[in-house]
Amino acid sequence: MKPLARKPGAEKSRFVPDTIIDLPVEAETTLLPHLFDSLPQCKKQTVKDYLKHNQVMVNGNVSRQFDQPLKPGDDVKVNQSREFQVFYHPRMKIYYEDDDIIVAYKGYGLLSMSSDRRSKKEEITAYSILRDYLKRKDPRNKLFIVHRLDQQTSGLMMFAKNLQAKETMQHNWNNMVIERKYVAVVEGCLEQPEGEVRSYLAENSAHEVYSTKNPEEGKLSVTRYRTIKASRKRTMVELSLDTGRKNQIRVHMKDLGHPISGDRRYGAGVSPIHRLALHAQTLRFVHPVTRKDMNFSSDIPQAFQKLL
Repeated sequence: MKPLARKPGAEKSRFVPDTIIDLPVEAETTLLPHLFDSLPQCKKQTVKDYLKHNQVMVNGNVSRQFDQPLKPGDDVKVNQSREFQVFYHPRMKIYYEDDDIIVAYKGYGLLSMSSDRRSKKEEITAYSILRDYLKRKDPRNKLFIVHRLDQQTSGLMMFAKNLQAKETMQHNWNNMVIERKYVAVVEGCLEQPEGEVRSYLAENSAHEVYSTKNPEEGKLSVTRYRTIKASRKRTMVELSLDTGRKNQIRVHMKDLGHPISGDRRYGAGVSPIHRLALHAQTLRFVHPVTRKDMNFSSDIPQAFQKLL
């Protein structure tokens, strides 16, 4: 493809907007014939170049496979101006993205967002990684954080790409979030295979969260738990939250007498896999714009299995 013409002496454009066209699939076929049929105005070599240069996307994934099977309803897009920006980061993975939200997997050890805005050198965070990815696609893109995961917790997070989506989720969080499930490996064997922990959570001057019976001192917090499997030393549990307070699961497991493996701050004795054994596995919510039921689940980290 020829580069865009530019007048002599004109400043070089900093950003070329995407020119994306949708090519709906109405019958079973393969990718290259579908592109030829859908783009009769383009030379065949130009269409082949689209494939070669990562400018074709099938069902949200960039494809260079000319014989990729297609079926009715598949979503095929072509970016006629430049290649699609493909997200890759060793500590994060995008599960879903549309015009309003991103659902992503955050690895353990990664902050959700910067803890000190005054720092001259910005920390690498889940927020900064996704923000930079969106800015590469279009410098006008924005990203808003909706909720957080602890630095040592892995799992699913949702981000907003516009202010409307952010405010809709945050102002109606308890109604919009249908289900949040975590998996943890805790120390010892639970006396009851399932149950709930209920307390008021407060935070002291050292930023440590603790349980209290005084409703005026803390906020009501409820965590439900269910045993998945157990060994002599540890138990893997599934946890669901009726409320979402800071460090809620960690404090409630300590209250139960079974701190999360690796959680020295809240009573764990050892850290055998050198991380907090807590993972945000399931995130189900109402889409802030389309109102569709969005349901995502991630695999339990393999390291957790080694603890049992």
